[in-house]
Amino acid sequence: MSNLTKRRFLSLATGITIGGAAFRAAAQNLPAHEQQLYEAAKREGEITWYSGQYNAETSEAVGRAFNERYPGVRCNVVRSTSQVAFQRLSQDARARVAQCDVFSSTNSGHLTQLKREGRLMQYRPENASGMLPAIQNVDPDGFFHTSFLGLFLMTHNTRLVSEADAPSSWMDALDPKWKDKLAVGHPGFSGAIGVWAVQMRKMYGWDYFRRLERNNPQIGRSSQDPVTTLNAGERAVGLCVPVGTTALAISRGNPLRLIYPKEGVLAAISPSAIIANAPHPNAAKLFMEFQASKAMSETVRLTFNEPLRADVPPPEGGRPLSDITLLAPSLEEQERGVPEVREAWRDTFGV
Repeated sequence: MSNLTKRRFLSLATGITIGGAAFRAAAQNLPAHEQQLYEAAKREGEITWYSGQYNAETSEAVGRAFNERYPGVRCNVVRSTSQVAFQRLSQDARARVAQCDVFSSTNSGHLTQLKREGRLMQYRPENASGMLPAIQNVDPDGFFHTSFLGLFLMTHNTRLVSEADAPSSWMDALDPKWKDKLAVGHPGFSGAIGVWAVQMRKMYGWDYFRRLERNNPQIGRSSQDPVTTLNAGERAVGLCVPVGTTALAISRGNPLRLIYPKEGVLAAISPSAIIANAPHPNAAKLFMEFQASKAMSETVRLTFNEPLRADVPPPEGGRPLSDITLLAPSLEEQERGVPEVREAWRDTFGV
Protein backbone atom coordinates (compact mmCIF):
# COMPACT_ATOMS: atom_id res chain seq x y z
CA MET A 1 0.00 0.00 0.00
CA SER A 2 1.28 3.47 -0.76
CA ASN A 3 2.19 5.77 2.10
CA LEU A 4 -0.65 7.90 3.42
CA THR A 5 0.21 10.81 5.69
CA LYS A 6 -1.71 11.54 8.85
CA ARG A 7 -2.72 14.91 7.42
CA ARG A 8 -4.04 13.28 4.25
CA PHE A 9 -6.01 10.71 6.26
CA LEU A 10 -7.51 13.38 8.50
CA SER A 11 -8.61 15.31 5.44
CA LEU A 12 -10.31 12.19 4.11
CA ALA A 13 -11.93 11.31 7.41
CA THR A 14 -13.11 14.89 7.90
CA GLY A 15 -14.75 14.58 4.52
CA ILE A 16 -17.27 12.21 6.10
CA THR A 17 -18.47 15.09 8.24
CA ILE A 18 -18.00 17.85 5.68
CA GLY A 19 -19.93 15.75 3.21
CA GLY A 20 -22.93 16.08 5.49
CA ALA A 21 -23.96 19.33 3.86
CA ALA A 22 -23.91 17.68 0.45
CA PHE A 23 -25.87 14.69 1.76
CA ARG A 24 -28.48 16.98 3.33
CA ALA A 25 -28.80 18.83 0.06
CA ALA A 26 -29.17 15.50 -1.72
CA ALA A 27 -32.16 14.75 0.50
CA GLN A 28 -33.95 17.59 -1.28
CA ASN A 29 -33.23 16.05 -4.68
CA LEU A 30 -33.52 12.29 -4.21
CA PRO A 31 -34.41 9.87 -7.00
CA ALA A 32 -38.15 9.25 -7.10
CA HIS A 33 -37.95 5.76 -5.58
CA GLU A 34 -35.83 7.02 -2.67
CA GLN A 35 -38.00 10.07 -2.14
CA GLN A 36 -41.10 7.91 -1.79
CA LEU A 37 -39.41 5.66 0.74
CA TYR A 38 -37.93 8.65 2.55
CA GLU A 39 -41.36 10.21 3.11
CA ALA A 40 -42.65 6.93 4.56
CA ALA A 41 -39.46 6.39 6.60
CA LYS A 42 -39.75 9.85 8.20
CA ARG A 43 -43.03 8.73 9.74
CA GLU A 44 -41.20 5.78 11.31
CA GLY A 45 -38.29 7.96 12.39
CA GLU A 46 -35.53 5.39 12.77
CA ILE A 47 -33.96 2.11 11.75
CA THR A 48 -31.93 -0.39 13.79
CA TRP A 49 -29.03 -2.03 11.98
CA TYR A 50 -27.32 -5.15 13.34
CA SER A 51 -23.90 -4.75 11.68
CA GLY A 52 -21.45 -7.65 11.63
CA GLN A 53 -19.52 -6.52 8.55
CA TYR A 54 -17.67 -3.21 8.78
CA ASN A 55 -15.60 -2.36 11.85
CA ALA A 56 -17.05 -0.09 14.52
CA GLU A 57 -15.55 3.09 13.10
CA THR A 58 -16.82 2.44 9.57
CA SER A 59 -20.22 1.25 10.78
CA GLU A 60 -20.68 4.48 12.72
CA ALA A 61 -19.55 6.49 9.68
CA VAL A 62 -22.17 4.69 7.57
CA GLY A 63 -24.81 5.48 10.18
CA ARG A 64 -23.88 9.17 10.18
CA ALA A 65 -23.87 9.34 6.40
CA PHE A 66 -27.36 7.81 6.31
CA ASN A 67 -28.59 10.27 8.94
CA GLU A 68 -27.21 13.19 6.95
CA ARG A 69 -28.63 12.02 3.64
CA TYR A 70 -32.07 11.39 5.11
CA PRO A 71 -32.66 13.94 7.91
CA GLY A 72 -35.34 12.82 10.31
CA VAL A 73 -34.57 9.10 9.98
CA ARG A 74 -32.02 7.99 12.58
CA CYS A 75 -29.84 4.93 12.03
CA ASN A 76 -29.20 3.05 15.28
CA VAL A 77 -25.96 1.11 14.73
CA VAL A 78 -25.56 -2.10 16.75
CA ARG A 79 -22.04 -3.28 15.89
CA SER A 80 -20.63 -6.68 16.86
CA THR A 81 -18.97 -9.66 15.23
CA SER A 82 -21.23 -11.48 12.76
CA GLN A 83 -21.80 -14.55 14.94
CA VAL A 84 -22.70 -12.39 17.95
CA ALA A 85 -25.08 -10.35 15.77
CA PHE A 86 -26.74 -13.56 14.59
CA GLN A 87 -27.04 -14.81 18.17
CA ARG A 88 -28.64 -11.51 19.17
CA LEU A 89 -31.11 -11.84 16.30
CA SER A 90 -31.89 -15.43 17.36
CA GLN A 91 -32.48 -14.29 20.94
CA ASP A 92 -34.88 -11.62 19.66
CA ALA A 93 -36.81 -14.31 17.77
CA ARG A 94 -37.02 -16.63 20.79
CA ALA A 95 -38.26 -13.75 22.94
CA ARG A 96 -40.72 -12.72 20.19
CA VAL A 97 -39.21 -9.24 20.22
CA ALA A 98 -38.85 -7.21 17.02
CA GLN A 99 -35.80 -4.94 17.35
CA CYS A 100 -33.66 -5.44 14.24
CA ASP A 101 -34.66 -3.90 10.91
CA VAL A 102 -31.62 -4.77 8.77
CA PHE A 103 -29.17 -7.58 9.49
CA SER A 104 -25.67 -7.71 7.94
CA SER A 105 -23.20 -10.59 8.27
CA THR A 106 -19.88 -11.69 6.81
CA ASN A 107 -21.22 -15.27 6.94
CA SER A 108 -23.62 -15.57 4.01
CA GLY A 109 -24.83 -18.85 5.51
CA HIS A 110 -26.68 -16.79 8.13
CA LEU A 111 -28.77 -15.21 5.37
CA THR A 112 -29.50 -18.45 3.54
CA GLN A 113 -30.66 -19.98 6.83
CA LEU A 114 -32.89 -16.99 7.66
CA LYS A 115 -34.37 -17.09 4.16
CA ARG A 116 -35.13 -20.80 4.43
CA GLU A 117 -36.84 -20.22 7.78
CA GLY A 118 -39.04 -17.48 6.31
CA ARG A 119 -37.52 -14.76 8.49
CA LEU A 120 -36.58 -12.30 5.75
CA MET A 121 -38.58 -9.71 3.82
CA GLN A 122 -38.31 -9.88 0.05
CA TYR A 123 -37.00 -6.57 -1.27
CA ARG A 124 -34.81 -5.76 -4.26
CA PRO A 125 -33.15 -2.30 -4.02
CA GLU A 126 -33.38 -0.31 -7.25
CA ASN A 127 -29.92 1.14 -6.55
CA ALA A 128 -28.43 -2.36 -6.74
CA SER A 129 -28.46 -2.08 -10.54
CA GLY A 130 -25.48 0.30 -10.23
CA MET A 131 -23.34 -2.08 -8.19
CA LEU A 132 -20.46 -4.14 -9.57
CA PRO A 133 -22.00 -6.84 -11.78
CA ALA A 134 -20.13 -9.66 -10.02
CA ILE A 135 -21.80 -8.91 -6.67
CA GLN A 136 -25.35 -8.34 -7.90
CA ASN A 137 -28.13 -10.91 -7.55
CA VAL A 138 -26.42 -13.05 -4.91
CA ASP A 139 -29.94 -14.23 -4.09
CA PRO A 140 -32.02 -14.63 -7.28
CA ASP A 141 -35.20 -14.42 -5.18
CA GLY A 142 -34.29 -10.98 -3.86
CA PHE A 143 -34.30 -11.66 -0.11
CA PHE A 144 -30.71 -10.54 0.54
CA HIS A 145 -28.18 -8.38 -1.31
CA THR A 146 -24.45 -7.64 -1.16
CA SER A 147 -23.55 -4.82 1.21
CA PHE A 148 -19.88 -5.60 1.95
CA LEU A 149 -16.96 -6.68 -0.19
CA GLY A 150 -14.33 -7.60 2.35
CA LEU A 151 -10.80 -8.76 1.58
CA PHE A 152 -9.03 -10.78 4.28
CA LEU A 153 -5.32 -11.54 4.17
CA MET A 154 -2.24 -11.53 6.39
CA THR A 155 -0.19 -8.77 7.98
CA HIS A 156 3.05 -8.46 9.92
CA ASN A 157 4.59 -6.03 12.36
CA THR A 158 7.51 -4.53 10.44
CA ARG A 159 9.47 -3.85 13.66
CA LEU A 160 9.35 -7.51 14.63
CA VAL A 161 9.59 -9.17 11.20
CA SER A 162 11.24 -7.84 8.06
CA GLU A 163 9.49 -7.98 4.71
CA ALA A 164 12.04 -10.52 3.50
CA ASP A 165 11.37 -12.83 6.45
CA ALA A 166 7.60 -12.44 6.56
CA PRO A 167 5.38 -15.35 5.47
CA SER A 168 4.15 -15.10 1.89
CA SER A 169 1.45 -17.78 1.90
CA TRP A 170 -1.21 -19.23 4.18
CA MET A 171 0.89 -22.39 4.42
CA ASP A 172 3.95 -20.43 5.57
CA ALA A 173 2.17 -19.69 8.84
CA LEU A 174 2.56 -23.37 9.75
CA ASP A 175 6.37 -23.12 9.86
CA PRO A 176 7.53 -23.82 13.44
CA LYS A 177 9.50 -20.56 13.41
CA TRP A 178 6.18 -18.73 13.94
CA LYS A 179 5.46 -20.50 17.20
CA ASP A 180 4.11 -17.97 19.76
CA LYS A 181 4.19 -15.22 17.10
CA LEU A 182 0.79 -15.56 15.39
CA ALA A 183 -2.61 -13.99 16.09
CA VAL A 184 -6.01 -14.92 14.65
CA GLY A 185 -9.73 -14.48 15.38
CA HIS A 186 -12.27 -17.16 16.35
CA PRO A 187 -14.94 -18.73 14.10
CA GLY A 188 -17.30 -18.93 17.06
CA PHE A 189 -17.52 -15.12 17.06
CA SER A 190 -16.36 -13.90 13.67
CA GLY A 191 -18.20 -14.78 10.48
CA ALA A 192 -15.13 -13.96 8.39
CA ILE A 193 -12.93 -16.31 10.41
CA GLY A 194 -15.54 -19.02 9.99
CA VAL A 195 -15.58 -18.54 6.21
CA TRP A 196 -11.75 -18.48 6.13
CA ALA A 197 -11.62 -21.74 8.09
CA VAL A 198 -14.02 -23.32 5.59
CA GLN A 199 -11.78 -22.17 2.74
CA MET A 200 -8.56 -23.40 4.37
CA ARG A 201 -10.19 -26.76 5.13
CA LYS A 202 -11.34 -26.96 1.52
CA MET A 203 -7.81 -26.31 0.26
CA TYR A 204 -5.69 -28.20 2.81
CA GLY A 205 -7.96 -30.31 5.00
CA TRP A 206 -8.35 -29.92 8.77
CA ASP A 207 -4.72 -30.89 9.21
CA TYR A 208 -3.97 -27.24 8.41
CA PHE A 209 -5.45 -26.24 11.77
CA ARG A 210 -3.90 -29.11 13.69
CA ARG A 211 -0.52 -27.85 12.51
CA LEU A 212 -1.49 -24.24 13.21
CA GLU A 213 -2.39 -25.17 16.79
CA ARG A 214 1.19 -26.39 17.34
CA ASN A 215 2.34 -22.81 16.75
CA ASN A 216 0.22 -21.63 19.70
CA PRO A 217 -1.50 -18.66 18.01
CA GLN A 218 -3.09 -16.00 20.17
CA ILE A 219 -6.82 -16.38 19.50
CA GLY A 220 -9.05 -13.34 19.84
CA ARG A 221 -12.66 -12.99 18.73
CA SER A 222 -13.00 -10.65 15.78
CA SER A 223 -10.91 -10.81 12.62
CA GLN A 224 -9.81 -7.31 13.64
CA ASP A 225 -8.35 -8.35 16.99
CA PRO A 226 -4.98 -9.45 15.51
CA VAL A 227 -4.51 -5.90 14.17
CA THR A 228 -4.76 -4.52 17.70
CA THR A 229 -2.44 -7.24 18.98
CA LEU A 230 0.17 -6.51 16.31
CA ASN A 231 -0.08 -2.75 16.86
CA ALA A 232 0.86 -3.38 20.48
CA GLY A 233 3.79 -5.57 19.44
CA GLU A 234 2.42 -8.59 21.32
CA ARG A 235 2.53 -10.83 18.22
CA ALA A 236 4.32 -10.54 14.88
CA VAL A 237 1.94 -11.95 12.24
CA GLY A 238 -1.84 -11.72 11.91
CA LEU A 239 -3.93 -14.24 9.97
CA CYS A 240 -7.19 -13.47 8.15
CA VAL A 241 -7.25 -9.77 8.93
CA PRO A 242 -9.44 -7.30 7.00
CA VAL A 243 -7.68 -5.04 4.53
CA GLY A 244 -9.76 -2.03 5.61
CA THR A 245 -8.94 -2.20 9.32
CA THR A 246 -5.28 -2.98 8.65
CA ALA A 247 -4.83 -0.20 6.09
CA LEU A 248 -6.51 2.25 8.47
CA ALA A 249 -4.03 1.25 11.20
CA ILE A 250 -1.14 1.73 8.77
CA SER A 251 -2.41 5.19 7.83
CA ARG A 252 -2.23 6.13 11.50
CA GLY A 253 1.45 5.24 11.75
CA ASN A 254 1.29 1.68 13.04
CA PRO A 255 4.20 -0.53 11.88
CA LEU A 256 2.19 -2.99 9.81
CA ARG A 257 2.44 -4.27 6.26
CA LEU A 258 -0.20 -6.09 4.23
CA ILE A 259 0.66 -9.58 2.96
CA TYR A 260 -1.22 -10.87 -0.09
CA PRO A 261 -0.83 -14.69 0.21
CA LYS A 262 0.33 -16.50 -2.91
CA GLU A 263 -2.71 -18.78 -2.88
CA GLY A 264 -5.08 -15.81 -2.88
CA VAL A 265 -7.04 -13.48 -0.62
CA LEU A 266 -10.30 -14.44 1.06
CA ALA A 267 -13.13 -12.44 -0.52
CA ALA A 268 -16.18 -12.08 1.70
CA ILE A 269 -19.01 -11.03 -0.61
CA SER A 270 -21.41 -10.49 2.24
CA PRO A 271 -25.10 -9.61 2.27
CA SER A 272 -27.72 -7.67 4.19
CA ALA A 273 -31.42 -8.29 4.46
CA ILE A 274 -34.56 -6.84 6.01
CA ILE A 275 -35.95 -8.93 8.85
CA ALA A 276 -39.53 -10.08 8.16
CA ASN A 277 -40.92 -8.51 11.35
CA ALA A 278 -38.86 -5.30 11.02
CA PRO A 279 -40.48 -2.61 13.20
CA HIS A 280 -39.53 0.09 10.66
CA PRO A 281 -40.02 -1.56 7.25
CA ASN A 282 -39.92 1.59 5.11
CA ALA A 283 -36.81 2.90 6.85
CA ALA A 284 -35.30 -0.55 6.38
CA LYS A 285 -35.98 -0.43 2.63
CA LEU A 286 -34.47 3.05 2.49
CA PHE A 287 -31.36 1.75 4.28
CA MET A 288 -31.06 -1.10 1.77
CA GLU A 289 -31.20 1.49 -1.03
CA PHE A 290 -28.51 3.49 0.78
CA GLN A 291 -26.23 0.47 1.10
CA ALA A 292 -26.36 0.02 -2.68
CA SER A 293 -25.89 3.73 -3.38
CA LYS A 294 -22.87 5.73 -4.47
CA ALA A 295 -23.03 7.66 -1.17
CA MET A 296 -22.44 4.48 0.84
CA SER A 297 -19.48 3.38 -1.28
CA GLU A 298 -17.96 6.86 -1.03
CA THR A 299 -18.27 6.64 2.75
CA VAL A 300 -16.68 3.21 3.26
CA ARG A 301 -13.73 3.87 0.94
CA LEU A 302 -12.60 6.65 3.31
CA THR A 303 -11.74 3.95 5.85
CA PHE A 304 -10.05 1.82 3.16
CA ASN A 305 -12.95 -0.54 2.50
CA GLU A 306 -13.81 -1.73 -1.00
CA PRO A 307 -16.58 0.28 -2.73
CA LEU A 308 -19.45 -1.74 -4.15
CA ARG A 309 -19.81 0.34 -7.29
CA ALA A 310 -17.69 0.99 -10.37
CA ASP A 311 -18.46 4.72 -10.23
CA VAL A 312 -16.48 5.02 -6.97
CA PRO A 313 -12.67 4.61 -7.06
CA PRO A 314 -10.89 2.01 -4.90
CA PRO A 315 -9.56 3.11 -1.52
CA GLU A 316 -6.36 5.11 -1.34
CA GLY A 317 -3.36 2.86 -2.02
CA GLY A 318 -5.46 -0.27 -2.54
CA ARG A 319 -4.68 -2.93 -5.12
CA PRO A 320 -7.15 -3.27 -8.01
CA LEU A 321 -9.33 -6.35 -7.62
CA SER A 322 -8.19 -7.44 -11.07
CA ASP A 323 -4.66 -7.89 -9.68
CA ILE A 324 -5.72 -10.14 -6.79
CA THR A 325 -6.57 -13.85 -6.72
CA LEU A 326 -9.84 -14.10 -4.79
CA LEU A 327 -10.85 -17.14 -2.75
CA ALA A 328 -14.46 -17.66 -1.69
CA PRO A 329 -16.45 -20.74 -0.67
CA SER A 330 -19.98 -20.98 -2.10
CA LEU A 331 -23.08 -19.98 -0.12
CA GLU A 332 -23.87 -23.67 0.38
CA GLU A 333 -20.34 -24.40 1.61
CA GLN A 334 -20.58 -21.51 4.07
CA GLU A 335 -23.94 -22.49 5.54
CA ARG A 336 -22.94 -26.13 5.93
CA GLY A 337 -19.27 -25.64 6.73
CA VAL A 338 -19.11 -22.80 9.27
CA PRO A 339 -20.95 -24.71 12.04
CA GLU A 340 -18.69 -27.71 11.33
CA VAL A 341 -15.45 -25.75 11.58
CA ARG A 342 -16.62 -23.99 14.76
CA GLU A 343 -16.95 -27.34 16.50
CA ALA A 344 -13.71 -28.69 15.04
CA TRP A 345 -11.91 -25.47 16.09
CA ARG A 346 -12.98 -25.91 19.73
CA ASP A 347 -11.80 -29.52 19.68
CA THR A 348 -8.44 -28.57 18.15
CA PHE A 349 -7.62 -25.33 19.96
CA GLY A 350 -9.56 -25.91 23.18
CA VAL A 351 -11.30 -22.51 22.97
